[in-house]
Parts: sequence; C-alpha cells; structure tokens
Amino acid sequence: MHTLQDPCPPKTRTDLEWNRLLFALADRCESTTAKDLARALPFASTRQETLSVLAEHEEAAHLLDHGSPLPIVQLPDVRDALARLGVGGALGPIELRDVARIAGAGRALRRFLSANRERAPRLAQTLATDPTLDALAEEIHKCFDPDGTLADHASPRLRELRGEYQASRQRILNRMNDLMSRYESILQDRFVTEREGRYVVPVRSDAHERFPGIVHTTSASGATLFVEPRAVIPLGNRLKVLEADVAREEFAIYARLSSLVGDSLPSVIACASALALADVRAAVARFAVDLQLRFPEVLEEPRLELHRARHPLLVLDLPNVIPSDLTVRPANALVVSGPNAGGKTVALKTLGLSALMLRAGLPIACGDGSRAGIFEVVLTDVGDDQSLQKNLSTFSAHVTNIVTIIDQAMPGALVLFDELAGGTDPREGEALAAGILDSLCARGATVAITTHYEGLKVLATADDRFRNASVGFNVATLEPTFAVAMDIPGSSSALAVARRYGMPGTVLERADKFLDRSEQDFETVVQMLHDERAALELARAATEAKGTELEAVRARLQEERESIRQRQATALDRATEELLDRVKLARDELRTATTKLRQKKLGESDLREAQQTIDRVANEVAIGGDLERRPPHARENAAIVDATDLKKGKRVYVPRLRAEAEVLEVLGREVRVAAGSLKLTVSIAELRESREPQKPRAAGNPRASEAKLEVAVQTRENTCDLRGLRADDAVSMAISFLDRSITDSRKVAYLLHGHGTGALKDVLRKELAASPYVQASRAGERHEGGDGVTVVWLR
Repeated sequence: MHTLQDPCPPKTRTDLEWNRLLFALADRCESTTAKDLARALPFASTRQETLSVLAEHEEAAHLLDHGSPLPIVQLPDVRDALARLGVGGALGPIELRDVARIAGAGRALRRFLSANRERAPRLAQTLATDPTLDALAEEIHKCFDPDGTLADHASPRLRELRGEYQASRQRILNRMNDLMSRYESILQDRFVTEREGRYVVPVRSDAHERFPGIVHTTSASGATLFVEPRAVIPLGNRLKVLEADVAREEFAIYARLSSLVGDSLPSVIACASALALADVRAAVARFAVDLQLRFPEVLEEPRLELHRARHPLLVLDLPNVIPSDLTVRPANALVVSGPNAGGKTVALKTLGLSALMLRAGLPIACGDGSRAGIFEVVLTDVGDDQSLQKNLSTFSAHVTNIVTIIDQAMPGALVLFDELAGGTDPREGEALAAGILDSLCARGATVAITTHYEGLKVLATADDRFRNASVGFNVATLEPTFAVAMDIPGSSSALAVARRYGMPGTVLERADKFLDRSEQDFETVVQMLHDERAALELARAATEAKGTELEAVRARLQEERESIRQRQATALDRATEELLDRVKLARDELRTATTKLRQKKLGESDLREAQQTIDRVANEVAIGGDLERRPPHARENAAIVDATDLKKGKRVYVPRLRAEAEVLEVLGREVRVAAGSLKLTVSIAELRESREPQKPRAAGNPRASEAKLEVAVQTRENTCDLRGLRADDAVSMAISFLDRSITDSRKVAYLLHGHGTGALKDVLRKELAASPYVQASRAGERHEGGDGVTVVWLR
C-alpha cells in the first residue's frame, strides 16, 4: 500500500492559513484533549485511511442530521495524571474521580454506538472502549460520596478511624463547653474555635492568668488571647493522632484505587483517546453544518471538480460568499485572470484548502455533485516572501520558491502560483511563466495560477493542457463580481480599477493613449466574451425563473384539482348518506310488512319466499346486511398501508368501497378483504390505514402510565443527591448512578436536584428524555420532595 507524504509543507500551511481552519474546528470541540487533537489534526498517510476517516465523519454527520448526535460531554484532561501513574505515581481524589468520569463516558459512548451500529459501523469499530473499565468506574464511584469526599465505607478501617475521630472531637467540645460555663466571667465571648490545629477559647488578655492553658495566638488588637485549656490538651493530642491515622488510611485507599487504574492503564488511555476522537468527529459534523460542507465523491485520479465551491475561511467570516465552479486536472494548468481584488487568489486558496481538507478526511465547502481526488502534496507560492535578512527581493524569493516547487513536482502534486513570474520585466516574466507551466505539466503535476500576462491567456486558448478561467468585473459599477467563469480569459481592467479608486480622469485618458492597439483589441475581445457570457447567464436566469413560475402554476393547478376532487367526494358522501338512509328506511318498511304478513297467518313456505325476496332486494341496493355510514372523504388521505404490516384480521380502509374492511388473505401484491358481506380482491397500493382508535402507549405519558409501572418507594439506596453540583458533573453522576441501578436490578431511582434556578432540573430531565434506558420519569409528589426530585423508572 502506497504511503502518502505530508501534503502540507510549512509554506503551504502559512499561505493557505490551514492552522486557522483547524482552530475553527477546535472551537467546536468540548474537551481540552479534543481541542488539542483538532488543532494538530493529522493527515491520512494512505488512500484507504483517507476513505476510512471520511466515512467516520460522514457517519457522525448522518447521526447529527437524524437527531442522534454522538454523546459528547466536556471531560477532564487526564493525560498528565495517567503519565504520572505510568511511572509509579499515585492519583489524588480529584484525579481518581476524573478517571471514573472518563470510564463512565466510555461506557455511555459504547452503549450509544452499540444501539446505532447499523447507522455508524465504522465509528462503532474505531471508538470501541474496554467494557472491563465499567467495574473500575463502579469501584471508584463507590468509594466517594456525591460531594466528592472519600466515603466512610471506602474501607472498614477508615470507617472505624473516622468514628473514633468524631467521638474524640465531640468529647473535646463537650469538655470545652463545661470550661466555658465555669470561666464565663473571664471569657471575651462564648465560642470554640481552632488555631494551629488546636481547639481554643477566647480569653480576655487581662485575665488569662486565671485560665489554665496554653496561649496559641492573640487577636489583632491584643485584647483577646486564644487559649487551649490544659484539661483538653491530652484529648487534643489524641485527636491529632487520629487525624494522622485517618490521613494515612485515606492515602492507602487512594494508592489502592491508583493501583487498580494502573492495572488497566492501557485501556484507560485508549478510552480517553477514543473519547477525544469522538469529540473531534462530532465537532466535524457540527463544522459541516455551520459551513454547509459536503462529502464529495472520491476519485482515483488526483483532480478536483468542484461545484459551487467556496473558501471555507471566508464562510466563517462573511454571511454570504459567492460560489464558483472550479476544475483542475493532472498534467494540466488552470490559468485564472481578471482584475485585482476580484477573487483570483481566493479561487487558488479554495482549491488548495479543498485538497488538504480531503486528505484530512474533512468534508469540503462545495455543492452537491462535486468530485475530488486525493493529492500527494499541495505546493504553494502565494504572498510576498521578501526577506531583508536573507537579502531576497520579492522576485528573488518568488524564484527561489519556484525552484523548490519544480523539484518536488510530480504526479499527485497540486501546485498553486499567485501571479506567476510577476515582479519583473513583463516580456521576460511572461516567457518564464510559460516555461514553468510547460515543465510542471510535463512532470504530471496539477497546476493552477493567477496572472495578468496576456501571453498566458492566449497560450491557454491554443494548448489543450492549459485552460482559461476568469473572475468577472462589472464595468457599469466598476466592481468585481468575484464569480469564476471557466474557459474565458479575464481582463485585468487596470484602468477601470484605477478609476474606481479615484485616479484623475486626465491621467486615465493619457494612459489609454499609451496602450498598444493589440492590447486594446485583446481587451475588447475579452470584454465581448464576458458580455456574451453575461447575456447567457441572464437567459439562464430567465429560464430558471420561468421554470419556477411554471412549477408554481403546476402546484396551484394540482391544489385546485385536489380541491375539486374533495368537493366531489363530499358531494358523493352526502349522496351516499342519503341513499343509505333510504335503503335502511326501505328495509324497515319491508320488515314491518313481513310482520303484518305473519299476523295474517300465511303459510310457512309463503313467508320464507317473501323473506328471500326482501333480502334479495335489499342486497341489490346495499353492500350487505350490516349497513354502515361511510366515513368522510378525508379518509382517502390517510396513510398508505405498509405491506409488511398486512396480516389476516387487520382492519384497513378501502377507498373504492368508502368503507372499513377486514383482511382475509394476503396474495402477494393483492389482498382479499371483506366489507360486511361483500368480499373482493384489491391491490395493496389502494389500501389506507384504518382510523379506528388506537390504545395509547404507556410510555407516552409517564404519569398516565404509572399504574402499569412498579410502585415507587424511596430508599437511601435508590436516591442520588445532586444538589450543589454543576450541570455537567450532575449529569455524569446521574448517568453513573442509573447505570449502577440497572446493574443492581433496581427499577426505580430518585434524583434529588433541588429547586434553585431550575437549570439543573431542566438539563437532567432533557437527558432522561433522550436516554434509551429510561422507561418513564416524572416530578416527585409532594411527600417525595415535589419538583426538586425526579423519579425515574428504568427498563
């Protein structure tokens, strides 16, 4: 497999402002690690890698378009912590919780990709994480309380030591209260405080000799001394020993958890990398939406055929960017001419950035139907590289770059020159430019240049390897149009541009006299070509407008036709109703006549014959014995029946009968149905969905369906306190808590978030509404904590 070289040398990176594009992408990432990855986004080293990265970005964009974006949240940067752990260091409590958040986010990403594997198979493979990290995350979460402090149950020894510590502290406080009551007359105030890690009371400086103890500090005024009573010194010493024991046990727990992380260090590093990469993939999807980027068809040959191409950095800066069609091919050169400030350099940079974006696996700022090949390298000479330190003039620096580019030119190279061989004698520069183009095309490079040299414009009309293009200039307004026109050379319009910027008319008149007649003729021909193209554009615009008008007329006629059909259907419904009423009335009268005949004691055979006659007449004017009123004509606009849902017994609507019917048998593309006593075979395409009322699903209204859910009983084990946390921390903790609840087979969970501003509540409930693992949720009842609590039923 051929390995591609770096397509973006330092000069190309500077000329095309590639880093600025990457920084715009990084701004759409959530985490610091992902932002760093986006700013240094690597180029694919093989064609297959390019296609793979493109496919991953396209899957991410597809997920975003369908309302199921990758589950990206802002995550901590754990790179330094994991590096320190890799050389034998230990992690602190914050770092351990950060690792647990990484593992929890990895679990959420894995579950999302598993549920969307059919829509994003490449992402599911590339962003896979180790499922064994779930246990690590659970173990770390188990050791910490919701507020982030190490939990008492992190180890039996810690629980014991903290219990002793609290008991010892309480004994000190009780003893201090007794002493304050005894010496209240010499105290400055009645409270206990802490100085230098020891418990003290405020004693008046003029009476401290009557209070036995050790003075630790004084107040700023000197009127108060903070004294540790002699009676509590042994208790204070014991408290300090217990405090040290607690600290040692906490450190031992941190070391144990760090060892667990160290055992899974490669998996943790891989998980963090996968999350950062997922963040970048999601950022590319948002980038594509913001800049209206497209994924082009990738060609085998290194060439660009871009429709409605735009400079992506201009799209970032400006609300409306004029698009252009641009095409470059291998061993060919595109010669772009036209006025200054007309968009020639923008066209070059658009080509270069499109090639680089494709190599990086990014979509391109172009329209539908665009096609692009993969380039080995992009070589540019755009801008002024004059250097006083290197003793290089503008032209010398330009020639130096040209020599370097010619040496590197090859098939698969995209070469971009702005004002090729400019800054010197026009005749010699024109000849030099022609020779450079001939050499580059002979080497198989794909070339695009901008120029004012008329000789190159003429050359492009005579040599098949060269192709003209131009940026337009509106002579009436003296302004460039910025649109690129293929196959037409452009006029430099120097005099017109000078007039636009205020050059005196006398100067322009004299300049016009100095123009060579051939130059004036060439400019005239070019202007004629542009006028003809403008006329063609106007004709095309008129044709498109006419087509739009005809389409509007067609739509209006279709609407009127539908209106007439509906009115006819309404009239038919009314006539049908009247007919059915008359038929029912006739049947009632016939039944009455039958009753009267029976009362006249006719023979049984006579009655049977009369009954048969009655039924025969009735069936000739109605569908069957069970006459029903037909539904309104709007039923014909009901949804078409899905053929896969058809089965025996399904109720459908048959427009030709204007009646509900029951499916008797499915016969390929046809079905046999029964409407009353009438049975017939109809095409599946004719059928419409029945409008019989459907039973509402329980999941649609959590409160309405609560009777079918497990009874909610709040306990300490199924309650998670999220109060005081930031929204992202609260969501992460809630997800982890719900994951643990599912693992522990709990069906009901309580999320305690409080009232506050309501922001945390809204974020949590939005997350719950999108979670596939939540069956239903509701606000808490009054006895449960009201709207400050959310009750969740898990699947």
